[in-house]
Amino acid sequence: MLNTMMLSFVVALMGCAESDKYSYYDGGAAPDAAITISQETFAVPEDGGTVTVNVTTTAKEWGAYATDNFIKVDYENTNSSSGTVTITVEDNPTSYERTGAVVIMSGNSRKSIAVSQEASIDSNAPEGYKLVWHDEFNSGSELNASDWTHEVQNSGWVNHELQNYVNHTTPQGAKVTEVRNGKLRITALKENGKVYSGRVYAKVREGWTYGYIEASIKLPKGKGTWPAFWMMPVNFRSWPADGEIDIMEEVGYHPNYVSSSLHATAHVHTQGTQVTHEMLCEGAEDDFHTYAILWTADNITTYVDGQVQLSYDNTGKGRDDWPYDDPFYVIFNLAWGGDWGGSQGVDESALPTTMEVDYVRVFQKN
Repeated sequence: MLNTMMLSFVVALMGCAESDKYSYYDGGAAPDAAITISQETFAVPEDGGTVTVNVTTTAKEWGAYATDNFIKVDYENTNSSSGTVTITVEDNPTSYERTGAVVIMSGNSRKSIAVSQEASIDSNAPEGYKLVWHDEFNSGSELNASDWTHEVQNSGWVNHELQNYVNHTTPQGAKVTEVRNGKLRITALKENGKVYSGRVYAKVREGWTYGYIEASIKLPKGKGTWPAFWMMPVNFRSWPADGEIDIMEEVGYHPNYVSSSLHATAHVHTQGTQVTHEMLCEGAEDDFHTYAILWTADNITTYVDGQVQLSYDNTGKGRDDWPYDDPFYVIFNLAWGGDWGGSQGVDESALPTTMEVDYVRVFQKN
């Protein structure tokens, strides 16, 4: 009796194994099928879209499923060697890019269709401009190293500033840059008699030439702070000949007054010829406000919450006046003291103090 029971059990196991090896849903597809699909990627705009993909397999049966709930899948002719799968993605209600996949199965074989959808972005970008890069700071606790680079420099490096720029953390491990609650936080703090802070570059080796660029920022408080959202040329050789674009700056001794400036050989603050404009932005240190630039071959205009701050035309005077036709990269930093930030002294009781960035977005003309 025992031998008979053991034999039945083994036969049952073999039956299950054989069934698993060859079954696919309720059919009998081959265990290793060659799958061919007409499209391997599907890039969806923020308002959604649909695509139909042709599927061919050497087996006589296939199926499909989506890896994420925002992707809907319908398929036809799954009981034959060829058919179609229709992928539908609705509006993206989030402020971040969504990614997933549709997996085609046939026997033991799998083939994926990568699906990506643009973020839902509210912006003042002009009509005809498309989002080409952005960071919403919605994932992880640190900046994405493929997009961002930290500057590392001792105090006095530029403008007689007092902070030491470090990569992420101070020698004792305090964070000067971090991603938290959907925000980039840059903090100036004092440790063992030294002030530390952060300065980060977006796409420092690539940059962008022309576009509409905006960021939502909450400025730090304290006499001595000097936060900035600005741009420098990728192929930098000398300053000011290669240009500098300051989208937004503020100094803590003059709170809530933000400015924009352009620097070039023909207009530079060291000679009193700079192109600059300052305006009051009520609550800039208490809440998030949007700072932006519309940069073309003919004009640079900066904005504060959609209002024009500075506008400067390219009048054809040459590179000394307009070195702004090369790629520039985006910078966020929080300086402490220095020629401007410390011109009326610093108040170390304000430390630590933090600059927060909710997002940064780059749009370019289609």
